[in-house]
Amino acid sequence: MPHVLVVDDDPVVADLVAFRLRRMGLEVTVETDGETGLAAVHRLRPDLVVLDWLMPRMDGLEVCRALRADADPALARTPVLMLTAKSQEPDLERGFAAGATDFVTKPFSTRELVSRVTAALPAVPA
Repeated sequence: MPHVLVVDDDPVVADLVAFRLRRMGLEVTVETDGETGLAAVHRLRPDLVVLDWLMPRMDGLEVCRALRADADPALARTPVLMLTAKSQEPDLERGFAAGATDFVTKPFSTRELVSRVTAALPAVPA
């Protein structure tokens, strides 16, 4: 079963995302800030990271950059789906430059979330 790490400091958003992904049959772990999220990536080696941009201790761009620079090539290739209210073109450019695979803009529909996760994990049924 694919494993998704959700990193978001808003417990309502994190719970909603985790609930919907579990309904897809995915294993889900939730962390509440960038620093613990990055540590969890190393510990859990998830198949996908759903990552908020604006978080305490370490923001999503810093996490994404650190992941892309990881010495372990498998971790460095982990897909990262940014889940953020930052949706202006310069924000998207910064996110992709940091290594984001894709974006879901808050507020979001769970259908869009499922679609983006399915695209990042092609073997996962919708």
